[in-house]
Amino acid sequence: QDSVERLERRWPQLADIDFMVLEVPRLDGSGEGWSDEAVPLGGTIPAHEGHPARVVVYRRPVEIRTKGRDARAALVHEVVVEQVAELLGLTPETVDPRYGED
Repeated sequence: QDSVERLERRWPQLADIDFMVLEVPRLDGSGEGWSDEAVPLGGTIPAHEGHPARVVVYRRPVEIRTKGRDARAALVHEVVVEQVAELLGLTPETVDPRYGED
C-alpha cells in the first residue's frame, strides 16, 4: 500500500490501475510449470472490456525470498515498480529514480 501511494503521487494515472495481492501465480493451464524460470513475484493484467489494468504481487513467492518485514517491503516495492513500468512502457528507474538502491 505504501509503495502504491508513493508512486501515485508521482504518477497520477496510476489511480486508474487496480493493485492486487494474490497468494501464488497460476499456471497457464498447459500443465507445464516454470521449470527453468523462477516463480514470478508479480505480474500485470492489461485493461480489457471495461476492466482496468491490474498490477499483481504474489504474496507467497515474495515471503519465501525475504527474511523480515523491511526486506519484504523493499522487495514488494521493487516488484510494484517493475510492473508499473511494464504497464506504462517505461524503465523502472523512470518510474522510481530510487529503484534498485539498497
